[in-house]
Amino acid sequence: MIDIKFLRENPDAVRENIKKKFQDAKLPLVDEVIEYDAKSRAAQQEADAIRADKKKISKQIGALMKQGKKEEAQAIKEKVADNSRLDELDAIKREADEIVRKDMMLIPQIIDPSVPLGPDDSCNVEIEKFGEPVVPDFEIPYHTDIMKRFNGIDLDAAGDVAGNGFYYLMGDIARLHSAVISYARDFMIGKGFTYCVPPFMIRSRVVTGVMSFAEMDAMMYKIEGEDLYLIGTSEHSMIGKFIDQIIPEEQLPQTLTSYSPCFRKEKGAHGIEERGVYRIHQFAKQEMIVVCKPEESMDWYNKMWSYTVELFRSMDIPVRTLECCSGDLADLKVKSCDVEAWSPRQKKYFEVGSCSNLGDAQARRLQIRVKGTDGKKYFAHTLNNTCVAPPRMLIAFLENNLNEDGSIRIPEALRPYMGGKSVIEVPKK
Repeated sequence: MIDIKFLRENPDAVRENIKKKFQDAKLPLVDEVIEYDAKSRAAQQEADAIRADKKKISKQIGALMKQGKKEEAQAIKEKVADNSRLDELDAIKREADEIVRKDMMLIPQIIDPSVPLGPDDSCNVEIEKFGEPVVPDFEIPYHTDIMKRFNGIDLDAAGDVAGNGFYYLMGDIARLHSAVISYARDFMIGKGFTYCVPPFMIRSRVVTGVMSFAEMDAMMYKIEGEDLYLIGTSEHSMIGKFIDQIIPEEQLPQTLTSYSPCFRKEKGAHGIEERGVYRIHQFAKQEMIVVCKPEESMDWYNKMWSYTVELFRSMDIPVRTLECCSGDLADLKVKSCDVEAWSPRQKKYFEVGSCSNLGDAQARRLQIRVKGTDGKKYFAHTLNNTCVAPPRMLIAFLENNLNEDGSIRIPEALRPYMGGKSVIEVPKK
């Protein structure tokens, strides 16, 4: 949510930003906000004037009563007691404020000038590659076929129990999944982040505070009969921790990393490369968030995506970073990049994480403010980034660490979490 004062003073800049995001259908919202914001303020000014006048007249009543002019005082008192116009003005203001609030929730955040322009993810721009992408001489099977060699996955039973988009991970594959999460936890603690296990359900006010309505509809599962949603990512729950807080400036930055299960609708049909455990309704994730001063947010943005790159490279997985274009940015985001891992089987990269700077959008919606050393208050900036999200990450791990004999090499960094194993051997039949 942008600052209403900024929109009043810079409506053309807001319109231009909407055009940059290829959301021209939202252009009328700017004029509507200006119109109803003016109505709200006019109603407020008139109401304030009436109340001031009533206060002034009330003093006259007292004076008249002292002079014994009771009838005259009573007539004025009846005039003061008439609140019909005030009630009318309050209704006008409430209606106008609600329209402004709804429209402001739909108008996208002002994007950073460095964001490349484009209507969709086909216009995202490669930034940098890390590690040499290798295609081995031997064939790399589909990821679920690799897992099945180790008796490590059961999609059929999961389908019977929960439907499509769910899975059972078993044995060494399940252990590998947990090992990656544990390693990522300790990796982020080593970067100075505070480990957090957050609530896995959040209220609607938090949901609408951290994401756009379009994202909410596409992602979130609602708990029937309650004001609760299953989290689609733990960043929402962690950012929500600071709702309605005024944080002393000296306590910034707040840096948290969390483990959580994540639940997503994942609407729509998907191709062969998004079956298996690529696009699913339930997965685990190690996430990171930062709440900081505005002038520090871009530095944190660059630190955060680099942590994900470092983690994947420590597991011998080549990755690249991809700058998200304007049309691919969610409405609350100022700037975002994806981290993509190399798939030797597909001979291309695929997304395994995303880093986003949301400016003050979430803080403004959730009223997360900072008290400066001078006593002045301002909205914090918030950022989030995926550290690692298995089981999708396991696709990249298995493909890049598969040996020709079918065994899986365990990189050195992960061995302490796998009981010291350096390789997972294919079980003998």
